[in-house]
Amino acid sequence: MVIILFVLVLWYGGLFFQTFFLHRYSAHEQFTMSRTAEKITFVLTWLFQGSNYLSAYGYGVMHRMHHAFADTEKDPHSPKYDENVMAMMWRTKSNYQNINKHRVKVENRFTQNVPQWKAFDAMASSITSRIVFTALYVLFFATFATAWWQWLFLPVVVLMAPIHGVIINWYAHIYGYVNFKVADTSKNLLPFDFLMMGEGYHNNHHKDSSRANFGGIRWHELDPTYAIIRILNALGAIRLK
Repeated sequence: MVIILFVLVLWYGGLFFQTFFLHRYSAHEQFTMSRTAEKITFVLTWLFQGSNYLSAYGYGVMHRMHHAFADTEKDPHSPKYDENVMAMMWRTKSNYQNINKHRVKVENRFTQNVPQWKAFDAMASSITSRIVFTALYVLFFATFATAWWQWLFLPVVVLMAPIHGVIINWYAHIYGYVNFKVADTSKNLLPFDFLMMGEGYHNNHHKDSSRANFGGIRWHELDPTYAIIRILNALGAIRLK
């Protein structure tokens, strides 16, 4: 039971900071926060993503490029141009690293106002950080696992962010339903997105990327992350645009 709870905390915790901070804040600027709150969120993203940590800059820039070039040859991750999901994820990884490490020239429109904390990212993205988190995960499993099958969740914990990416960048462009006719293959993966905290309403999001509520088009499209955003906005922790 402890292992299952641990996996759920990391799944939804890591996913929340991915959609709240990396996606809705860094890539789309759907709300603002203070510099102090931003740095705290950097740290929380690292703690929950651990061995999977994604840079706000690398993610934000790449995601903006995905929207600008969705399902074209310039799209950094489109299932249309890869033979299988592993090929797409490898290409996504390469594009992310090239952007994050400034190996490629990127248009200013994709980098403007994307938050970057270079010193922290260098530490959080380092091999040392990823190895330490992986070792801590193994130690946790060794301490609390009570059955052999629980160890099957260890690779999920270590590779959780790429798994989140596969679900949206691959499956949400192949399976699901659409509310809007758009110029790409984005789809709403689930009628009620309990699995991806609103990220699964991909067609809604591609219709209007500035909209903080990814759901809400049909009565059953509930976006849990947007509910949290509304609470944080009411408390003054962030300010919705």
